[in-house]
Amino acid sequence: MRRAGLIAALVVAVAALAGSAAYAATRAGSPRMAGHAGMMGGAGTLAGPGMMGGAAMMGAGGMMGTVWLPGNGSRIGSIPGARSRAASAASSAGLHPGEVIWFDNGFYVELKDSAGDSATEVIVEPATGAVTTEPGPAMMWNTRYGVHRPAAAATTVDAAKAQQLASAWLAANLPGHVAQSPDAYPGYYTMETTTAQGTVNGMLSVNASTGQVWYHSWHGRFIAREDG
Repeated sequence: MRRAGLIAALVVAVAALAGSAAYAATRAGSPRMAGHAGMMGGAGTLAGPGMMGGAAMMGAGGMMGTVWLPGNGSRIGSIPGARSRAASAASSAGLHPGEVIWFDNGFYVELKDSAGDSATEVIVEPATGAVTTEPGPAMMWNTRYGVHRPAAAATTVDAAKAQQLASAWLAANLPGHVAQSPDAYPGYYTMETTTAQGTVNGMLSVNASTGQVWYHSWHGRFIAREDG
């Protein structure tokens, strides 16, 4: 059921192509994105130009992005287990796991480089242990590790502005979600959202050049987290 839920959530993510375009244009001064205003999907996942390519990354097996480590059929049921799988997957690229968050639909893992900077984001699938690039911004916006790697653009949105844009979007679309401090990835920022009491209840990203917001609708219910 969790796998089916993840696939369904990803289909929604692909369908909601460019809903934040008008929002980014008005908030961050990006007229290039305004032409996509009519493509608003349902409240939740907002995506941008290039997301259409995400449709080719899905199939009966779920996510079809970069496979960092194929599954071995052994179920992963703990954060240490997910961290170990992510470490094995990332070592050949000179990366290592940072934060790990356990959600209903899988383990989210931040990968860092040797300098300790955020490099990219992966998902560890609980059922098989497969490690794949996280769908959404890590695939489409990451200028260094993305599946559809965009050309690096000038960073016009700093971390503080990204958090402001995220907060405004959440207030309009998901009241009760509070944007936390962002982590800077190549080409974008990612941040958790929490309740007013500080419990994780979601995640979103903001493009560093356009200010576009992309909510991660595929994770499911928060279970636990561990900083790294």
